[in-house]
Amino acid sequence: MTIIEAINNAANLLSTAGITNARFDAEVLLAHFIRKDRAWLITHRDDTLNDEDRRDFDEAIQRRTRRKPLQYIIGNQEFWGLEFRVTPDVLIPRPETEFIIEATLAIMQKRNQPARIIDLCTGSGCIAVSLAKELTSAHVIATDASKKALAVARENARNHGVTDRIRYLEGDLFEPLEELDIRGQIDIIVTNPPYVRSGDLTALQPEVRDHEPALALFAGSEGTEIAAKIISNAPEYLKKNGALIMEMGLGQAEALKLMFEATNEYAKPEILKDLAGIDRVIVAKKL
Repeated sequence: MTIIEAINNAANLLSTAGITNARFDAEVLLAHFIRKDRAWLITHRDDTLNDEDRRDFDEAIQRRTRRKPLQYIIGNQEFWGLEFRVTPDVLIPRPETEFIIEATLAIMQKRNQPARIIDLCTGSGCIAVSLAKELTSAHVIATDASKKALAVARENARNHGVTDRIRYLEGDLFEPLEELDIRGQIDIIVTNPPYVRSGDLTALQPEVRDHEPALALFAGSEGTEIAAKIISNAPEYLKKNGALIMEMGLGQAEALKLMFEATNEYAKPEILKDLAGIDRVIVAKKL
């Protein structure tokens, strides 16, 4: 079977299974298993696949037809121009989460000092690692309730050479920070917390519902329960004018703004929209 025949057959199978970007996924999977890039596939479309590569490719296509996310099959996802290792133990990094990086850099570029940052619910570590790469004098503490997620995050820190500036701690939100002498010393708290309502489970795409970790997705019946804990506890750790930068779900902006206002600890929050025009990140500075 030639490369183009394998791609066409796989794309048909994926399309029948309801995969939207069937041909793209087929090309990415084949390129991964033969250790080439997609451009190479085009110029070698009439080359013949060897039996081992074809078996690996066919098995990967079967997993994708069962709606296993492409990123879990190939084991990585790009974020902020960097490649991150991902497994079913961590949420797959999304492009909209990059707005957290942009907001953090915008604040720290105005401050001529090394940054002290907390990353809550770090998952794959994509936020912590990206910030450590951008802010070369920054020190980051990253927490997560999942030991397996932290193992992935540590691997990503090693891969990108920032292990010495990120400290990973296991525990729920601020819990593992309680014994550290860092109260009132943090410049930025960043977080992409769980924010999906438990009642929205059946409405999610199969890739998300059946394969991504529920611990990283669901926050309770309202979807804002974890955000509320973060908002109420963050001021204890932030410096004056330190900022909490948090991703949020669709339609949650007004509820979160009210939570910030109710604490009397923050200035008026700023809402950042993603490329689709959806309120995606909320930024609030401590008074």
